[in-house]
Amino acid sequence: MSVSAEPRPVPEPGDPDLPGSPGGSGPAAGTQPPRPLVVTGGIAACAAAGSGLAVLVTLTAIGWITAPHVGIGTGLGGVLRTATLLWLVAHHVGFTVRGAGRISMLPLGLVLLPGALLVMAGRWVVRVGSVTQLRHVGYAAVALAFPYALLAGALAVASRTAVAVPSLLQAVVASFLLALVAGGLGAARGLAPWARLAHLMPARPRSIILGMLGAVAIMGLVGSVLAAVSLAAHLPEVRAASDALGPGLGGAALLLLAQLSYVPNAIIWAVAYTLGPGFAFGAGTVVAPTGTVLGAVPVFPMLAALPSGAHPGGPAWLPVLVLAMPYVAGVFAGVVTVRIAPTPMIEAAPLWGFAAGTAAGVLAGLAAAFSGGSLGDGRLAAVGPSGFQVGLVAILEIGVTAALTAAAANWLILRRATRRTSKSSPTPAPAPDAGSGSDPGLGSGPWPGLAKTGVLTGVVDERDDADGHRIYLNPWATAEGEDEANGEGEDDGEGEAAWSAQEPPASPDDP
Repeated sequence: MSVSAEPRPVPEPGDPDLPGSPGGSGPAAGTQPPRPLVVTGGIAACAAAGSGLAVLVTLTAIGWITAPHVGIGTGLGGVLRTATLLWLVAHHVGFTVRGAGRISMLPLGLVLLPGALLVMAGRWVVRVGSVTQLRHVGYAAVALAFPYALLAGALAVASRTAVAVPSLLQAVVASFLLALVAGGLGAARGLAPWARLAHLMPARPRSIILGMLGAVAIMGLVGSVLAAVSLAAHLPEVRAASDALGPGLGGAALLLLAQLSYVPNAIIWAVAYTLGPGFAFGAGTVVAPTGTVLGAVPVFPMLAALPSGAHPGGPAWLPVLVLAMPYVAGVFAGVVTVRIAPTPMIEAAPLWGFAAGTAAGVLAGLAAAFSGGSLGDGRLAAVGPSGFQVGLVAILEIGVTAALTAAAANWLILRRATRRTSKSSPTPAPAPDAGSGSDPGLGSGPWPGLAKTGVLTGVVDERDDADGHRIYLNPWATAEGEDEANGEGEDDGEGEAAWSAQEPPASPDDP
């Protein structure tokens, strides 16, 4: 599927044969074919990895200068190894610390840095590699992801120290998946805007995806508000934890950046709290709307905002309101799904609504699994929500609600369409025989032209075995053809189509 013009040759910047250059031989001279995707992807991967490392090296050097006691290392080598380890952490790569154990509770906010760089790299690969077809975006994404994963594996080996050892397998796999997804999104966006790319999809998959995104957006908004309210309610405790650390001016700036990088984790934990299962912060602990059981937590300002007490504070209706938010997201998902692509098959509407809600639940479970982890081999070996519990509860709450809402909304849409068509269409005269020049696609009843198809305008017919390639004749084509014949039309092509539509079908007895 082509979404842009034909590939253009890439001019070499200094070529004397370029048009307008001294000695140029014409517009076609001085150009060369575009680089292969393998070469372009390798260059883009190196540029994305190098840019991310440069940013983290700068931040690590600032921390080493302002707070040398934090254990970054000695000399420039220690700064570079620490920055490389942070770069791997930004790709959600865990590591093992000698004497402490496995550290996999990582900030998801850092993923935004390599993700944004890979999106820009994917767009550059499409532009420089002259990729013009949407089906070639996958090749561009693989050409970027493969060398990027090799670079991540090399950096994982180079950053090993006697204190911290990153996981080589996780570095390769996580970097490849991140580059494949982010680079693929950037490559697709480099071909066309998101609205145009969405309309290239069939109506049914587009409705499910947009319904899922709507439910996820509502849950993310609710989680953000809940986390912000909890932080504001525990602001004195947060300030006390910050003062206890005494980081100084430079250390305070770095501490703020560290807390901002954990904001996505906090939002996902708030979503798990809203769904009901909640999350844990250590063995034998739970933070849920029904109550909280916590032990000792590390001295980190954001952790002071965790709710405490056997019973949730505030008014009695607040936990009920919090637990009702997933059902609101399910209602929104069901409405969006059938509004984009209603179906005449009443029994199919709940299935599509449930598919959108299930996709939202699976995404919530994956986010919950990545937002937690371990902080060593001791009591904090289990931190964060359970991905399985969150995903299962989200599917039951959002999916079932979306299915019921989709069924009701689809029934209302079809009922309104039937009433509107019945009121706007007068009772037609009896249809003449097909042999006298009548249109075989037309029929009597409240929907002229739709009696044999049974499909309303804008409704996706699930029973269409022609994969959507079915032709319906226009019952008003005769009037349009007369207007075109009298010279009232503006487009000759439209008049031609209208006159051809009004011609009666050939009789079987005609020679």
